[in-house]
Amino acid sequence: MVFLGSYEPKLDEKGRVILPAKFREELSSGLVLTRGQERCIYVFSAREFESMSDKIRQAPVTSKQARDYMRVFLSGASAETPDKQHRVTIPATLRAYAGLDRDLTVIGTGSRVEIWDATAWQTYLAEQEAAFADTAEEVIPGLF
Repeated sequence: MVFLGSYEPKLDEKGRVILPAKFREELSSGLVLTRGQERCIYVFSAREFESMSDKIRQAPVTSKQARDYMRVFLSGASAETPDKQHRVTIPATLRAYAGLDRDLTVIGTGSRVEIWDATAWQTYLAEQEAAFADTAEEVIPGLF
């Protein structure tokens, strides 16, 4: 499945978010939440996280940068299973990391979902849209 689109769910008082309907089937059997770049939360299906873990294990243990990345990425990871109402609890440490308040933006980014504080997402998007529109070089080889 390819995760697409933007959604604006609310975080409830228990730190839970209802998954967007279009993402539910892929994530219903389990998912992994972890720290993402730019202070968002990455959400991977269990299958995608397993694939990523296989790639991470191939990183050279002799690389300090690889060790540092693995520590931050994996130490923040939390395996979760949505409840019958399709809610997922976001652990307090991840909520604090991403600065999540009640208003969220959940976006599909292809192989993963990202959860952002709504204000942080709007700020990020405003900063990136101009650069996106003005991109004159090939950012992703072979795409255009």
